Amino acid sequence: MLYDDFYIKSLIKTVEDWPKPGISFRDITPIFSDPKGMRMVVDAYVHRYIASDISHIACIDARGFLIAAVLAYELQKPLILIRKKGKLPGKTISQKYALEYGEAELEIQEGSVKAGDEVLLFDDLIATGGTLLAAIELLTEQGANIKEVAAIIDLPDLGGSQKLRDNNISVFGLCAYADE
Repeated sequence: MLYDDFYIKSLIKTVEDWPKPGISFRDITPIFSDPKGMRMVVDAYVHRYIASDISHIACIDARGFLIAAVLAYELQKPLILIRKKGKLPGKTISQKYALEYGEAELEIQEGSVKAGDEVLLFDDLIATGGTLLAAIELLTEQGANIKEVAAIIDLPDLGGSQKLRDNNISVFGLCAYADE
C-alpha cells in the first residue's frame, strides 16, 4: 500500500462548529506540515494516475490547489483553476451551487479546456457534492470529459460521492469518514 489510511486520518483534525454551528469541519492543513503525510498523499495520487489518459488536472479553490498543483507537476499535466467568483482575471464562465452551510459561485476561465480533454477533477473533500457538480458543469460546458473526481476525504453520509456516481462520474477518495 502506498499510503497508510490510519496515518493520514491521524493528521486530519476535526474542528467542531466551523464554519457554523453543527458542522464538523475536517481540516487537512496538518497534512501539509507533516512531510511523511504529504509524501504519502502525493505518491498515492501519482501512482494512481501516472499511467492514465488524463490530459488535464482541474482543482477547486482553495485547499484542492495544494495537492493538485504538485500532482500536475509530477504528472506533467496542465493545471486548471476553478475559483470562487471574482478571483480569476479575463473572461470567465460561472456556476452557482448550494453548500451544506450556504450558497456560493465558482468560475473558470473560458478556454481552459476544450472538447476531448480528459480531466481529473481534484478537491480536498467530497461532502454534499454541490461544489464538485458545479465544477463539473463548468468543465463539461466547455466540452471536457470528467475522467474521475479525486479527494483526500470522502464524507459518504452527506451523499456527495453517491450523487457523483449517479451522474456516471468515477470517484476516488483516500480517506472516508462514514458514521463519524
